Amino acid sequence: MRKKLRNKNLLIVFLLIPYLAICQIEVKGKIKNNTAPVPFANVVLVDSLGVLKSGATTDHNGAFIIKTVKGAYTIKVSLWGYKSWDKKVRLENSTVLEDIILSQDLNDIEEVVVKGKKRIFEQQMDRLVFNVENSPTASTGNALDALKVAPGLMIQNGSISILGKGSSQVMVNGKLMQMSGDDLISFLNSIPAGNIKKIEIITNPPAQYDAGGNGGLINIVYKEGMKDSWKNSSSFAYDQNYYNYFTLGNDFLYNKNKLRFSLGLNGSIGAYRALESFDALSANKLQELDSDTKQKKNSFTGRASFDYDLTKNIVLGFMYLGNLRRPDQDNKSVTQLFDSNHNLEQIIQSKGFNDREYNSNIYNMNVMSKLDTLGRKLTVDFSYLDYNVKQNNSFATNTSVPNDPAFIQQGSAINNSGQAIENFSTKIDFEHPTKFANFSYGAKLSFNTSNSDVKLFDATVNPPVLDESQSNEFEYKENIQALYASGSKKINSKLSLQLGLRIENTTTDGFSRTINQTNKRDYFKLFPTFYASYNPNDKNNFVFNYGRRINRPGFNDLNPYRFYINNNSYSVGNPFLQPSFSDNFDFTHTFKKKLSSNVFFRITNDNYGIFFTTDTENDIQVITRKNYSNEYYYGISESYTFDKYSWWTSQSSVSLLGSETTLLDDINAEVQNGVRLYFSTNNTFSLTKTTKLEVNYWYSSQHKRGLFENGQSHSLDIGVRQSLLNDNLKIVLLLNDVFNTSYLNNSISIVNGVKQIGNFNYSNRFFRLSLLYSFGSKKVKADNRRFGNEEEQRRSGI
Repeated sequence: MRKKLRNKNLLIVFLLIPYLAICQIEVKGKIKNNTAPVPFANVVLVDSLGVLKSGATTDHNGAFIIKTVKGAYTIKVSLWGYKSWDKKVRLENSTVLEDIILSQDLNDIEEVVVKGKKRIFEQQMDRLVFNVENSPTASTGNALDALKVAPGLMIQNGSISILGKGSSQVMVNGKLMQMSGDDLISFLNSIPAGNIKKIEIITNPPAQYDAGGNGGLINIVYKEGMKDSWKNSSSFAYDQNYYNYFTLGNDFLYNKNKLRFSLGLNGSIGAYRALESFDALSANKLQELDSDTKQKKNSFTGRASFDYDLTKNIVLGFMYLGNLRRPDQDNKSVTQLFDSNHNLEQIIQSKGFNDREYNSNIYNMNVMSKLDTLGRKLTVDFSYLDYNVKQNNSFATNTSVPNDPAFIQQGSAINNSGQAIENFSTKIDFEHPTKFANFSYGAKLSFNTSNSDVKLFDATVNPPVLDESQSNEFEYKENIQALYASGSKKINSKLSLQLGLRIENTTTDGFSRTINQTNKRDYFKLFPTFYASYNPNDKNNFVFNYGRRINRPGFNDLNPYRFYINNNSYSVGNPFLQPSFSDNFDFTHTFKKKLSSNVFFRITNDNYGIFFTTDTENDIQVITRKNYSNEYYYGISESYTFDKYSWWTSQSSVSLLGSETTLLDDINAEVQNGVRLYFSTNNTFSLTKTTKLEVNYWYSSQHKRGLFENGQSHSLDIGVRQSLLNDNLKIVLLLNDVFNTSYLNNSISIVNGVKQIGNFNYSNRFFRLSLLYSFGSKKVKADNRRFGNEEEQRRSGI
């Protein structure tokens, strides 16, 4: 182990050598007109061949500093509204130039109005970019609503996935959100869609991202506040399903001088209904479980970010995200047991209350330093996560026998569980452009710990008695060390390539204190990536990429605690789960930036997932996790953006997906191989200048994959959006899943000779009324001049 760490340290030192060899000089100066300094002017150095070597933009005082190497150059100064200026110089040492005076160009001062529309979708070499701010369909509501209409994404029963890739991880501004499930959904509901600039869909993440996760990455990029401005957005939403809940939120953005600050608060209170049914049919018995849960939706989310320019080239940033949820549950369930002739033998009625508390805090600090004007950049990042879960699940059951009305068996139990997760990670990233290619490389260390304590008490006596056979203390540690390097090069005007390699060493240690059992694992893996982009002309773009990934089990999947629905049904983790590995191939063709065709192929080994088993002798239903298969998964899809008419825009896609699964040797289950058809269309109709009608629909055919066959599902959503007060106030009425057909239904698996059928309806049909009010101010520049390069200023961080 010491030898590995020593070799990695030597590699990091080697990567730093190019920076130690740089020897530069500085060129300083000021740009003025006849009366005042000229800010935001572009100043560049061009060599004798006309190649741009370095440059800068003047600050509010008209000053600039350019770092370069010795040599002969032409200094060029340009700014809309002024005549261009240039001069040849030879630079041997650091130099302070005389003030440069620009003259106005009267021919350019006439008002020019340029109307343009940025594409809603942009296919880049390693990702698909969905420009939310340019999509009438996605720019209202919250982040979760925007993800629903993003191309190739599917949200069902609280799971977010890239179609054909599986459950995806979500990032915000390039930082991974260490949360999933209800925690992630609660967080996304707290982000107004109006604050989102774009969503990046990364099917095969490049080498600088963690290799974990088969489902790809979804990066949500916030809008940047304009210079010397502030903005506040307040939102309210009322959702009505069987129950109802309210959501209040507020977002504040501030950007002045060297400081950029944002604060977001969001809270929800109320509940929704969760209906579940689960049938198990064997040769001599049938079990039917029906569950009705009032699921509380009480949560509070706070987030804050702070960026400060220590110098012109060094930015210090902090970010905090806190989430508190109290998703308590009131549950009623009925289990009926039938014999082989379908005669009712037994009825088990259960009532339970689960008092749950989830707390999470994510802290991040980062320092970004521009090493020179050539684009070399160093970023150091520190992150800390603490996540705590407390559950107090109490339930009581009554067992009756129809043939013997006098027989009633009562049971009562308390299932308490707690889990504490901590993660500390630090990483360093270098961006190193050269004449030959653009390189990036870096390293990351990640340390995870998880401690859980689960106790089951027999509550039929007073005081309740601990059942040690159903209790467990589990400790889990995971340490990951990673190095990566990647390079991209534009071969010519048509062809671009990118190569990457990530190395990860993982050490895990799981210890069950209750049974005194330890499970250790140490593995060292390589994760290559490759991307190619070919643009033969303005109409066509071809992109191919490949990446190898690892899918590590979540802490909850590894934790062997039991969560009871009643005495006969529970969910349990598996501490012996192993990670799965996948090879992903993806090919995309884009025509006229409107029609996109995609073909993908993925090979996954040691695939794991939820595994349903039934003990018919003891009438027990168990949901566990298991490595059970190797899989080939493939598909083809077409996506099209229609914007021919100003009153109607549409985003539609259709996909055909297939799978071939082979089970591991010790699995007694039936394979479900088949084909799936998926179609979606999102349409916005402009009824008036301020009134929009939105009609969205998706359809998923009946399909088979892995161990499961799932029934068809579809959803029709209809919404009306009204803008008032110069677009500062937006009112949205939404009817989601009009026909209540989007839930997971007829999910069939056959394991150990038992056929199991599940249906899971989590109130996808609901009515929503939402209000969003935004206001703010912008400081007017002293000379009241629009310079024409505002976008470049924003991108430069000025």
